Amino acid sequence: MNFTRRNLLVLATVVGMAGGSHFAYAADVLNVGSYPNNPPFEYKTDSGTFEGFEVDIVNEAAKRAGMTTNIADYGFQALFAATSSKRIDVAISSITITPERLKSQSFTQPYYDSDMGIATKDGSAIKGLADLKGKTVGVLSGSTGEKWVNENKAANGFADVKGYNAQQDMFLDLGAGRIDAVVSDIPGMQYLFVKTKGFAIKDRIKTGEQYGLMMTKDSPLVAKINDAITAMKKDGTLEKIHEKWFGSKAPAGSSTVTEMPIPKA
Repeated sequence: MNFTRRNLLVLATVVGMAGGSHFAYAADVLNVGSYPNNPPFEYKTDSGTFEGFEVDIVNEAAKRAGMTTNIADYGFQALFAATSSKRIDVAISSITITPERLKSQSFTQPYYDSDMGIATKDGSAIKGLADLKGKTVGVLSGSTGEKWVNENKAANGFADVKGYNAQQDMFLDLGAGRIDAVVSDIPGMQYLFVKTKGFAIKDRIKTGEQYGLMMTKDSPLVAKINDAITAMKKDGTLEKIHEKWFGSKAPAGSSTVTEMPIPKA
């Protein structure tokens, strides 16, 4: 291959960018990874577009930061590797901010408060946490639900914990009786059960979780996107997005309407 002077200049520029900057990304594009089986937070329409509460948040935040979004489909666990390796700038999937995750990831300020719930088939004799002794519990692999169940397995006498890569597979097994209960985020299950009949949330596990946009550790984009979220809280945009997807205004004092600091490890 014959290289012209222009070819060499372009090559030198690319090499210089790769060697001189720890973060290499198109300045006007925010690359987003989404686990799309998580309505109303994010899901794919029949036409293949992404919609949902967090999709609206990240699109609006990017717009205010002078960027456009490129959203790609990832499995839930794959999101963590994708941000760490800088394949994506941001991950969305109702991801809880935890001290453990902050060791390897950065997060924006939180914008949603949540707890865990215990779900069963309709008609199940299980009424709450105490009834899970000797039972098999399903969880989404890599989730805070999985972490909580494993940490509390001995104390509550769970017979077995079964992890799933996809939420739909977990609830298929619950419906078929292959597991006795599911522990997962309450908002996602509430939304799912409006359209998917035959299940019920039996108990709330107060975990005080908060969701934020997960980003590559120490990325210079964190402050930029976080500032956009602050502005969205101040002008009421984030509350309007909440009302659009959940049918009600966010509670006063919640992270949806309250400016908060960027979480630190």
